[in-house]
Amino acid sequence: MVINMKIVFMGTPDFAVGALQAIIDAGHEVVAVVTQPDKPKGRGKEMQLTPVKECALKYGIPVFQPVKIKTEDAVATLREFQADIFVVAAFGQILSKEILEMPRFGCICIHASLLPKYRGAAPIQWAIIDGETETGVTIMQMDPGVDTGDMLMKKVVPITAVETGESLHDKLMKAGAELIVEALPAIANGTLIPEKQKEEDTCYAKMLTKSLGLIDWTKEAEAIERLIRGLNSWPSAYTYYNGKTLKIWSAEVENSEPAAAQQPGMITEVRKDGLVVATGRKQLCITSVQLEGKKRMSVHDFLLGNQITKDCKLGKTV
Repeated sequence: MVINMKIVFMGTPDFAVGALQAIIDAGHEVVAVVTQPDKPKGRGKEMQLTPVKECALKYGIPVFQPVKIKTEDAVATLREFQADIFVVAAFGQILSKEILEMPRFGCICIHASLLPKYRGAAPIQWAIIDGETETGVTIMQMDPGVDTGDMLMKKVVPITAVETGESLHDKLMKAGAELIVEALPAIANGTLIPEKQKEEDTCYAKMLTKSLGLIDWTKEAEAIERLIRGLNSWPSAYTYYNGKTLKIWSAEVENSEPAAAQQPGMITEVRKDGLVVATGRKQLCITSVQLEGKKRMSVHDFLLGNQITKDCKLGKTV
């Protein structure tokens, strides 16, 4: 038996749009969308709609944008929708116990990791940075903790050797969209068996900051290469060249070790399509960069306008 549920969808960025679109396409009744307030963006400071709001308006779905979801007025508004379930995907605010218990089937979350691993704000990027070979999506029954609720369904997504934060984001968005339309009827029919998370298996994916992208050349080449891929496209990994920020968009690990006199961060070889840099262990060949104030480009194009020689050193002291 399939129960027709009234759904309130809560989400904000692109990651959540895939799930909302899938729910709409599957014919479910979305009675409202809750998303973060619009924010000014760019030099003109024009108000930018959230990606989820743009999707909702396209289908004429009512949009609610509370500054704080826990206020008395916000809670009262949520109650007016008389939803059977709240579906949450990267909403950006913590829900109170009162909200979690409001719908008949509670609140479920589409989380971009295989819980209990990578609870927190940036599970996609940290899975790459930490060298995981697979991640996935978990449908979780929300509780007052941060990503601590019972697990309902999972979908595994492999992480390739060239995976970036951006490419993995898109894969997990698709996986989450597929999984939520599979989970909703099972939740309605009561056929899912909740599974408790094992606390000993947890790790926390802390929020990304721009400072996280500063490359420490004393680390091993593999760790730096994963950082570059994990932080692509935001906030990006970077170093300094001639006192200017130099974003590193792609690089490959070299199996060779630098000479004893070649310190971490020192350029050991200038190739027509790559800059080989010494690290704490092995070397890294940079293949795509973006100098402060310039566009992203291949190292081949970068070298056409910049004179870089062997033994030049990258980093804060340059």
